[in-house]
Amino acid sequence: YYCSCVGVEEHHAVDIDLYHCPNCAILHGPSLMKKRRNWHRHDYTELDDGSKPVQAGTRTFVKQLRARSFPSADEVILKMHGSQLTQRYLEKHGFDVPIMVPKLDGLGLRLPPPTFSVLDVERYVGGDKVIDVIDVARQADSKMKLHNYIKYFTNPDRPKVLNVISLEFSDTKMSELVEVPDIARKLSWVENYWPDDSVFPKPFVQKYCLMGVQDSYTDFHIDFGGTSVWYHVLWGEKIFYLIKPTDENLALYESWSSSVTQSEVYFGDKVDKCYKCVVKQGHTLFVPTGWIHAVLTSQDCMAFGGNFLHNLNIGMQLRCYEMEKRLKTPDLFKFPFFEAICWFVAKNLLETLKELREDGFQPPSYLVQGVKALLTALKLWMKKELVTEHAFEIPDNIRPGHLIKELSKVIRSVEEENSKLVKTQGILGVCPSSRSSHETPSPHHSRRRVRKLRDHATKTPSNLDILELHTREVLKRLEMSPWEEASINSKLNGRFNKPFQPSSTVPEWRTKDNDLRLLLSNGRIIRDERHPFTDRSLYTADSEDEDDRTRSKKMTVKVEDQPSGAEGEGNADAQKPLN
Repeated sequence: YYCSCVGVEEHHAVDIDLYHCPNCAILHGPSLMKKRRNWHRHDYTELDDGSKPVQAGTRTFVKQLRARSFPSADEVILKMHGSQLTQRYLEKHGFDVPIMVPKLDGLGLRLPPPTFSVLDVERYVGGDKVIDVIDVARQADSKMKLHNYIKYFTNPDRPKVLNVISLEFSDTKMSELVEVPDIARKLSWVENYWPDDSVFPKPFVQKYCLMGVQDSYTDFHIDFGGTSVWYHVLWGEKIFYLIKPTDENLALYESWSSSVTQSEVYFGDKVDKCYKCVVKQGHTLFVPTGWIHAVLTSQDCMAFGGNFLHNLNIGMQLRCYEMEKRLKTPDLFKFPFFEAICWFVAKNLLETLKELREDGFQPPSYLVQGVKALLTALKLWMKKELVTEHAFEIPDNIRPGHLIKELSKVIRSVEEENSKLVKTQGILGVCPSSRSSHETPSPHHSRRRVRKLRDHATKTPSNLDILELHTREVLKRLEMSPWEEASINSKLNGRFNKPFQPSSTVPEWRTKDNDLRLLLSNGRIIRDERHPFTDRSLYTADSEDEDDRTRSKKMTVKVEDQPSGAEGEGNADAQKPLN
């Protein structure tokens, strides 16, 4: 029978030894249940003769786990304020170790208050929604209506330990109550590269609600597709057991995962170090790509979390995906359309690398290494003997052969330029810090260019970019003859004649009057569209008073009439009133 047809919960059906249908129950009584014979095996009907080892998730296992001692995760994790966890920080220092943020401030993470209960989850998501529930003692998955799980959770008498870790609520009313952390949104491949017109459904993996009763346990795993993950404990407490994704540990993990005795062997004992990390109420934990981890719910708990792929660890993400395929992980537990998003990312990163080269910037090394790993994977998927297996996830608007060829060409060029740069430095003995901005652009410029496509809309240059371009033109002119200069003037005027939009890094109050009004070249005014400056809100508290502003304004006019030699002396005062 279907469990729903006869009013039996799926997780409860395995406990029935002899089923009595409703008609027979009248004559013969209720169904006969299996008898428990042990507390340490997934099959609790096995005789406890002391010969069989403890299996993960059972009551005995959890009791033993609580009694174990572990090195503290403080040895490896970073603790920081939410405002410090920026894209620029991770691009500079890498995202290779877990990061703990003790407070919400500065994360951009919006959540319901800690008074939000499981009953509220039912109200926002809907009691009829069918969810995946894990029977912890058997480490088995079953289906259940949310209403029935909430009823179980709120009942103090719980015959079983049931855990919910995969309730994705992006398509429910509860989604409006939660905003994911800024860093997860800014790095996410899905947010940045997934096209709106894709024939594949957009993967929703950024908003999960986790509800677990005390002693819930999830055994060691790597998150699907090598995704990084954020967790925030709204109330209660979770304990993470963390293992570094070294080559040795990953090989051990793959061997352990494919073993028939997996549930009987505690993976933490097989590795050099397994760290214990307690995540308390109000704390947020970020776990990077490939980290092997298990989770124990030490007290009734509600947490929110989400998964995201990103550019910082492309090689490790692909490595985890290939491992999933070797382990024959069911599609249900894999990142949706992982290969499709890799094609979308490859197409976008090709454009990014081309733009960086055109602008004379070297791409950051993490991006070059990531694109090389991506290129290797794409070539593998397009091999003659494998292409039929992978063709389904190639997007319609992408020409795989052409894309691979173009990516190979760009990577080859980047590596050739890098090797030339190294040779030049070796021969000439040039100190990197003494070279001009044309030869070694700052990492900030490179990162800004790399982020260009991530923001979907192409941004016009910031004030610093415009100043740099203008300076270059002026320097070129100093070496030009008069007739060359005349032909360049029209080009320069056109370049700066675009409507200016503020950089995303400029505070909002600075963008109110940010257009380029006055353009000078060699002391001559090329364009003058100034109008009286009246918006007092653009002055900071320590700006000059009204008289000083008027004086400075007059000084600006005087500077315009002076020959080019006086430009440098007047500029500082001329710009002083503007913040």
